[in-house]
Amino acid sequence: MAHILADDRFKAATLNEVLAMVPTSPERLRRRSDWVRAEALIRLRIAEEALGRQSPGEADGQATALDDKLKSSLAFNPTDSFLWLVLYSLEITRHGFEEGAVGFLSKSYETGPLEGWISLRRNNVALAAFASLSAGTQAVVVAEFSAMVDSDFVEIAARNLMGGGWKEKDRLVASLANVELIPREAFAKRLSREGLKVSIPGVYLDERLWR
Repeated sequence: MAHILADDRFKAATLNEVLAMVPTSPERLRRRSDWVRAEALIRLRIAEEALGRQSPGEADGQATALDDKLKSSLAFNPTDSFLWLVLYSLEITRHGFEEGAVGFLSKSYETGPLEGWISLRRNNVALAAFASLSAGTQAVVVAEFSAMVDSDFVEIAARNLMGGGWKEKDRLVASLANVELIPREAFAKRLSREGLKVSIPGVYLDERLWR
């Protein structure tokens, strides 16, 4: 499962072989919540790998199976912040943005507010839905963004700012005031390479970098 979470690529046949190894007995699954989670993760990767290669009917069938397994796994382990994120992403992919789906994203933050590897997938998704989040969740999303910069995930944080986070640019940039100077400078330089003149707290770049 670690390879799936790390976004390693697999052939469809390999994924289906692994899926066939997961027990299907409801009684056995009830005793092993990790198997339910494993099946949800495998079905997630099958759906991702099949994206664009299947007919709409086949793709919808895969999405329905994934939805069922996600909810089953979360019933066993409601603190699985990654699967809450996947459930939110699946909902908006299938049905478009709906206010009701925001609850799944909020649960992801509630159960795992600052989990580094999840942040890399989650932050831009959350910034795109920022206006619909509660004030408390918004604060966690902003803290997640600054933590990404502080952890040297400058490239991803820059893309997030230029993407879903652009409307919240001032708030996100202000959150960097307590970030270490070196990643702050790297972040400012990354934005300057895109021709963006954004004032990062405590960073003074040569004006020629913006020309």
